[in-house]
Amino acid sequence: MAKEKLTFSKWDITDHLRTDEDICAYLEVVAGENDPVRFARALGDVARARNMSKIARDAKLTRRGLSKSLSEDGNPRLSTIMKVLSSLGLRLTFAPATEMAQRKKTRKAA
Repeated sequence: MAKEKLTFSKWDITDHLRTDEDICAYLEVVAGENDPVRFARALGDVARARNMSKIARDAKLTRRGLSKSLSEDGNPRLSTIMKVLSSLGLRLTFAPATEMAQRKKTRKAA
């Protein structure tokens, strides 16, 4: 009996960032990790999911510059992050850290 060959496609987060709610939840979780490099990469994931070229144009940045800035080796300025968020129709909000911890507990319990 011949063995069946299994093939797998590469998993890509951008395939799962379909709605504004998906994107907000993803960015909120990553932001909660307090890792600026990880957050920049996550914002890059969102930009790729929503058409990096369009986001760059809307943010008045070059696509190449935006990709580089939001890569693992990038170090985007706060102004770049704010422009990208605005281009995505998102805004940065703040909450007490204790509230964020409570949200995490609620998500885990669900």
